Amino acid sequence: MAPPQAEEAPAQGKRASAAVRHPLEIWLIGFLRQHPGATLAEAIAASSTERQNAYVWLFASRNKNAQDERIRNQLELEAFAEIQRTWRKLGYPFDSLTPSYATALGSSGDRPAALAELMGIIANRGMRMPVVRIESLVFARNTPYETRLDHQPADAERVLPAEVTDVVRKSLLDVVNGGTAVRLRNALARSDGTAVEVGGKTGTGDHRFEVHGRGGQVLSSRVVSRSATFVFVIGERYFGTMMVYVPESDAAKYKFTSALPVQLLKTMLPTVVPRLERSACAINDSAGG
Repeated sequence: MAPPQAEEAPAQGKRASAAVRHPLEIWLIGFLRQHPGATLAEAIAASSTERQNAYVWLFASRNKNAQDERIRNQLELEAFAEIQRTWRKLGYPFDSLTPSYATALGSSGDRPAALAELMGIIANRGMRMPVVRIESLVFARNTPYETRLDHQPADAERVLPAEVTDVVRKSLLDVVNGGTAVRLRNALARSDGTAVEVGGKTGTGDHRFEVHGRGGQVLSSRVVSRSATFVFVIGERYFGTMMVYVPESDAAKYKFTSALPVQLLKTMLPTVVPRLERSACAINDSAGG
C-alpha cells in the first residue's frame, strides 16, 4: 500500500499537538467509546489508515534532520520511563524523572530518606526491607482495657542481585579509604580496638537558574539552593544520610562542599560505638541460643 499523503493528516496532528498526546491515543479513545467490546485485533484492523497518517511525516524526506531529532527525543523519553520504574523499586520517591543529561548522570532530585533506603538495600545485599517507623502501640496500660498493637513486618523483597551490591559496597568503602570522604578512614573503632568499616558517597549541589544566549553564553544566573550530602554504611547493619541544605537567596552566602556532612558524621561516630557493640552481643546471644 502506498504511503498516505501529508495533506491527509493535518487535523489529526493539530488535535494531538493541542492535547499533548500521540494521535493514535486520541483515535483509540474514540474507537473504544464507539466499540467498547472491541479486541486488540479489531482495533489494529480498524486503525490501518490512522496508523499510516500518524507517521506520514516519516515519508517527508526533506525534513530528515527534524525527523531524526524527534525519534531521538522519543527514544529518550521511553528510556527515562524505564529508568524511573527501576529507580522506584530502589526507593526513588517521585512519580517521574526529568529526561536530561544531568539525570542520566545521577544529578536528580531525591529525598534523604530515599537515599538512606538505598544504602539499606546495599547493606542488606540487595534485599529491600520494610521501613518501620512505629513497632508497637500500647493503650490503657495496666488496666482491664489494656490494648497492644504490634507491627507485623512484610517480607523482604530482592531488588538487586547480591553480586551487584557487593561491587557497590566495595566502591563505597573506596570513597572513604582513598576518595572524597577520606577523613573518615580509620575513624571508627570498637572499644577493643578493632576497626569498623565505613563507606559512603559524597555529593555537592550548587543549584542555579541560568539563562543562556547564543553560543552558550550565560546571560543571567540566580542561586536557587545549595546542598551537600553524604550517604553511608557503617559495619554490617547501619546506614543513613547526612545532608546540609540552604534554601533560596541565603544559599549564595555559602560555599561548603560535601566535606561538611562527612566531618559532621565523623564528629558523631563515637556515639555509634555502644550501639554497634550492643548489636553484636545481641547477634551472638541469638546464635548461641
